[in-house]
Amino acid sequence: MACGKVRGTVARMERTYSVPGISCGHCKAAIESEVGQVAGVERVEVDVDARTVVVVGDADDAAVRAAIDEAGYEVAPA
Repeated sequence: MACGKVRGTVARMERTYSVPGISCGHCKAAIESEVGQVAGVERVEVDVDARTVVVVGDADDAAVRAAIDEAGYEVAPA
């Protein structure tokens, strides 16, 4: 997770989630759709091959995890 201060404001955070159940374009679209609706999410990138979800913004971690769950996928334990 990266975070820092830039000119007195908090920089965007980037979090990477491991989601082993990702296997196709449908998975990618479902996760991007759900996570993209979470308040504070600026960008969502799903890598099907790496089975990861990268979220940029200041969204609440629990809300992002809940959105991934709502899409039908489980975040692997850290």
